[in-house]
Amino acid sequence: MSSQQPSDMLPPDHFLLQPRQDFLLGVQEGHIDTSTLAAHDFDVDTRTGFMPPDPPLSRLPAQWELWEAALDSAMQKRLQLAVKPGLTTEEKNSSVSWREHVRQLPVLPTSELTHSELLLRRAHHVLTFIMHFYIYTLPLSSSVLIPEPISVPLVAISSHLQLPPVVTYSDNVLYNWDIIRPRAQNELGFEPPALDNLRSQDTFSGTIDEQEFYLASARIELRGVEALELMRATMDELFVGDEIAIRRITAYLHKLASIVHDLQTILLDVRKGCDPYTFYHFIRPWFRGVDSDPARRKWVFEGVEEQPTHLSGPSAGQSALIHALDVFLGLDNCNVVEGGVTPDQRTLLRKMHIYMPRHHRNFLRHLSTNPRPVRTFVTQMKPDAELLDAYNSAVQSVKEFRDAHIKIVAIYIIAPAARERMELERANPGALDAGKQVLKGTGGTDLVRFLKGVRDKTAEAVIEPTLQ
Repeated sequence: MSSQQPSDMLPPDHFLLQPRQDFLLGVQEGHIDTSTLAAHDFDVDTRTGFMPPDPPLSRLPAQWELWEAALDSAMQKRLQLAVKPGLTTEEKNSSVSWREHVRQLPVLPTSELTHSELLLRRAHHVLTFIMHFYIYTLPLSSSVLIPEPISVPLVAISSHLQLPPVVTYSDNVLYNWDIIRPRAQNELGFEPPALDNLRSQDTFSGTIDEQEFYLASARIELRGVEALELMRATMDELFVGDEIAIRRITAYLHKLASIVHDLQTILLDVRKGCDPYTFYHFIRPWFRGVDSDPARRKWVFEGVEEQPTHLSGPSAGQSALIHALDVFLGLDNCNVVEGGVTPDQRTLLRKMHIYMPRHHRNFLRHLSTNPRPVRTFVTQMKPDAELLDAYNSAVQSVKEFRDAHIKIVAIYIIAPAARERMELERANPGALDAGKQVLKGTGGTDLVRFLKGVRDKTAEAVIEPTLQ
């Protein structure tokens, strides 16, 4: 029998070996401290998870006021999508005038932004919103030439953040919220915002529907904080591995399943505040990346020598929370069952990491290096029906969450797209082929095939008792 300790399995500089303040016990020498899963290094807060603990910066300093003013103008003018049916001459002219103003802006310096992550995040949010307003108020027959006053600083800022120069999930959700009512404060600081005390800072359409679409994801992030804490506690117990630890892990996994069911409820509740027709026709088109541009136009960043290549739009798949659940439960590599998902699906899952804040990418990378994964622990333990049932209930809850996601996609994208295709075919039978294009997500994915593939492989990850 090996006497090797769990700590012996880790390299000396591994993040689990670094002493950190435990939220209850303080630093314990010689103790593998998985509370670093919520460490500052990963920008994961113990109160708000992947969202910042305080509302993101809502305005840049005066030096960059021209950017803020340009975004304000776009929202106040209620600029309309170029593909809006019945677009009026007045609406077209308003967009033309605004785009001309953007082209005439000076190229503002960005060096002083690089001293602050908060400033960089706000600048990325503002500039990408301006860019998407610029692109999607252009007629589809026009080339996409992003003017230097936007492209040059945006590419520079994106380089510092290690994010693509395009609207991402973090721009729409993580760093685009505020509170409605003042929060209570205790000796540890402000309490996390209540799920009903959130509003969005900026939107493209100016509709409550768009705000509720963003806030559904924000509420999922906040409710998911407890899931992150359960992961941490479970990892602590995995390194002990005795009978008491097994009982605790069993309880933690059952609780995790309950939380994921709460996430599913929040996801489905988006229907209460966001109308599918409004979303599909007046909100979703603003998000499109280059690979879901309806005219398949190339985006040219003027004044930029090396043109960006990662330009997919925002997607819920860019949330580190759901990826963390996959990693923790051993579903992330997609090889937990014979065959796994297709190489294309695996590539798409990994591609989502590019669009996450870099600290969150690091969190997922570190989480995946845990030398005692929970799935391996469950499969290698002597038969324990309660532990197995708890693990399977957690996997099943993730599968059901993905069922709910597919349902939302069907309501908000697939059904409206089908109606739009029928109307197109009735109005112009010659447009039949154009209406048969593969339905893609705003992130450029083959939407239906991808979501069902990942969902089905999650279901197959359930461990049958006979395998014990």
